[in-house]
Amino acid sequence: MTAHRLYSWRWFPHDWLRFALPWRSRKNAARILDAVGPDVVHSQSFLVIGRGMTIEAAKRGIRVVATNHLMPENLLEFTMLPRFIQKRAVKIMWNDARRILGLASAVTTPTRRAADFLEQATGRADVHAISCGIDASAYTPDFEPRSENRIIFVGRITGEKQIDVLIKAFARMENSLDARLEIIGGGDQRRNLEALAEQMGVADRVTFTGYVTDEQLKAAYQRATVLAMPSIAELQSIVTMEAMATALPVVAANAMALPHLVHDGENGYLFTPGDVDELSQRLSDVLTADRDQYEKMKRASLRMIRPHDIQNTLSTFESLYRGEAVTDPVTDVTDMSDGTRRGR
Repeated sequence: MTAHRLYSWRWFPHDWLRFALPWRSRKNAARILDAVGPDVVHSQSFLVIGRGMTIEAAKRGIRVVATNHLMPENLLEFTMLPRFIQKRAVKIMWNDARRILGLASAVTTPTRRAADFLEQATGRADVHAISCGIDASAYTPDFEPRSENRIIFVGRITGEKQIDVLIKAFARMENSLDARLEIIGGGDQRRNLEALAEQMGVADRVTFTGYVTDEQLKAAYQRATVLAMPSIAELQSIVTMEAMATALPVVAANAMALPHLVHDGENGYLFTPGDVDELSQRLSDVLTADRDQYEKMKRASLRMIRPHDIQNTLSTFESLYRGEAVTDPVTDVTDMSDGTRRGR
């Protein structure tokens, strides 16, 4: 694999985000495309680098497959623009997305819900829902009896993840549960959330681990009792899929693509986004489930992750690269209790 690196700038309001200069993206794209001469360009964003690559590839008659993982609303959170300007900027960005994605031969996004959203936002009616995929064999389910009640969150420590809601919900859980909360990841909101945990009186039971290695992350999934995912802006949640592959129940916000993975009462529970009391209750429901109920949720997670096998994802994308017609992998499972699968 050859990586072509572009000069970029640090965006200081964010702890790791970098950006290439927009007015140089097309020149850089043209240089790389002429040097490499690719058969296909697979863009992962309609902004900056992906934008330049898509425009220059289309000029050269190179097939473009575009995948969208981006919600402009999330990106603008770090711009420090006033709210009324952000709303206008979101509209401008989606209008640009319509134009840039219109140059692609095929457009994909990880879930059917995200595809429906993208179709509505851009006017395209042919967006494919193709899971990011996961190698479930890399994760080890643990069915040993629980020795503690441990809730984990994994992800960027940023505003759209709504970790403040999780900490507040955790603080309202019964002390008799003797629960622990482990927050794995880094981001610009860590200090604020540490202060919130202190304010809520739960700092001694909340651990912020920062960034961890892959092996440390797998170990964290194995020692956990339940994954909490309060985020409201997931086009797909790799973290949720990893937890499911480890046979964890999940309590997730009923927003965007999370209901695609978490089926209320089967492999966990959904809660109304931002509802602290409901999240607290749903987490308590998992922690107080008897052994049979809890094992049933764990096995449901394992069943429901199977359609997201990475090999399905790879073969589907290879067909798109060749310009072949594809049938989207069935991953929107609506009933797993009787062993059948239904989906779009």
